[in-house]
Amino acid sequence: PLFYCFVAENDEGKIPGMALYYIKYSTWKGPCVFLEDIVVSQSERRSGIGKLLFEAVKKEAADRGALRMEWQVLDWNEPAIRFYERYHPEILKEWLNYRLTYEQL
Repeated sequence: PLFYCFVAENDEGKIPGMALYYIKYSTWKGPCVFLEDIVVSQSERRSGIGKLLFEAVKKEAADRGALRMEWQVLDWNEPAIRFYERYHPEILKEWLNYRLTYEQL
């Protein structure tokens, strides 16, 4: 698969949240897990769903023997930054993110 997903399902069978991740490879570290997105519906935020989803991806990374787990947060997304800072991650300020758009490809 290109990606994997964990979903949170409530008692009514609705899905208020999901975490999408994929396996990437580092030349120096080997296989790594990249958390692409955690999305929790606005009405369900601060209910613990995001934590459960993050913990599920974290456990999956450990179970796969990944040597690291990575993700990105937009600098204006203060709630997400506060959420992730609870885990005391290493913040990589020296790395610049580049991309080519569809039109450039």
